[in-house]
Amino acid sequence: MSPEVKAFFDEATNTVSYVVRDPMSKKAAIIDSVLDFDYASGHTDTRSADAVIAYVKEQEFDVEWILETHVHADHLSAAPYIQERVGGKIGIGEKIRVVQDTFGKVFNEGTKFQRDGSQFDKLFNEGDSFHIGQLRGDVLHTPGHTPACLTYVIDDAAFVGDTLFMPDFGTARCDFPGGSAETMFDSVQKILSLPDETRIFVGHDYKAPGRDTYAWETTVGEQKARNVHVGGDNDKDKFVKMRTERDATLGMPKLIVPSLQVNMRAGQMPEPEDDGSVYLKVPINKL
Repeated sequence: MSPEVKAFFDEATNTVSYVVRDPMSKKAAIIDSVLDFDYASGHTDTRSADAVIAYVKEQEFDVEWILETHVHADHLSAAPYIQERVGGKIGIGEKIRVVQDTFGKVFNEGTKFQRDGSQFDKLFNEGDSFHIGQLRGDVLHTPGHTPACLTYVIDDAAFVGDTLFMPDFGTARCDFPGGSAETMFDSVQKILSLPDETRIFVGHDYKAPGRDTYAWETTVGEQKARNVHVGGDNDKDKFVKMRTERDATLGMPKLIVPSLQVNMRAGQMPEPEDDGSVYLKVPINKL
């Protein structure tokens, strides 16, 4: 039973969010939502999330899950904002604890910040399953970009987050804390072992050179044949060399500082300080 998938593209962060629906019912899940954020002013905006919410309400969907493929470093999650309006349990990979421990230290969060993943409703492990109505979702742990990366395989559709991009763009960087090019290659092989006809939905698109339009859906077969980083005759040694050299030239994502602080809290802002205001920290020479 093939899920119905509706994509929402946020050009400001090049992020694709998805609403995944069981075609036999009104049950649905939302994957990788976006909370708009203007770094210069420190203001948030809910336009992207409101578009998803409006669609869900218009279609009269019953949201069972709000899923994160990983702790994003390039956009803020709108998971709690969406949950308040349409329900659903917020889920992420069990290795979120590793990410929380790492960045809890980077941002000097102290003992009040819980590093046990308790901010989320569900922590998934490799091999876990869940349901969206009659649809079964299976969880693949696909680290490399971050330790907590998951791929959600929902019938004939795989939501891979940042592990794979479109075939003409390749794969995600592996130089964040806890990242590994060697691990990334192994995770990609796990995804590419799915049936060739499996639809792959990527977490971002940046329009590869020579392509004028954004795209976010491909297949396992296309990735195996055409992915510029892992397709064809690209082996592990070639990939690790390419990824390591390429990552060394990349700057940090523009929103990495606010994104990590918010997303490791399941989309919640830090607790207000004594004056009632919320603050995000900027660590100097630590990232």
